Amino acid sequence: MRVYLIRHAKAERRDAERWPDDSLRPLSPRGRERFEAAAAALSRPRDAVDVVLASPYRRAWQTAELLATHAGWPAPTSCPPLASASIEAVVAAAEAATRDGAERVALVGHEPQMSALASWLLTGDQILRFRWRTGAIARLEVERWAPGAATLEWFAQPRLLAR
Repeated sequence: MRVYLIRHAKAERRDAERWPDDSLRPLSPRGRERFEAAAAALSRPRDAVDVVLASPYRRAWQTAELLATHAGWPAPTSCPPLASASIEAVVAAAEAATRDGAERVALVGHEPQMSALASWLLTGDQILRFRWRTGAIARLEVERWAPGAATLEWFAQPRLLAR
């Protein structure tokens, strides 16, 4: 199964006056613009996905919507564990989504969870460190949702994808 792990695009700066609830903080105009180009690079048929699970936080949800608009991926499905839950909860949600035959899955979330999930899938532990900038994407080949059951196909920062 092909799995895309995506950190949300660049968001507005934290500001408790504007967004007392940080989950409502949106993408910045520049973050949106940069990620649109990265998302367009994923519009090739070989990069198509069957299901997109996204954190319900506004910035992650907006990133997933950009993937739907510019890459032609499906509309996102809310996945609350991607907001802040444990790796096990995220894996359980992903497993449930793939039980219906989805072979290509995208998970749109936050740091440090994306790094932790990638490391767990690749090594069975959380020992790997990634420089997972906003908008970065990793593509893994996952045999099953288990520790160490994945192979990293590629990891790209958004500027590289946009090129």
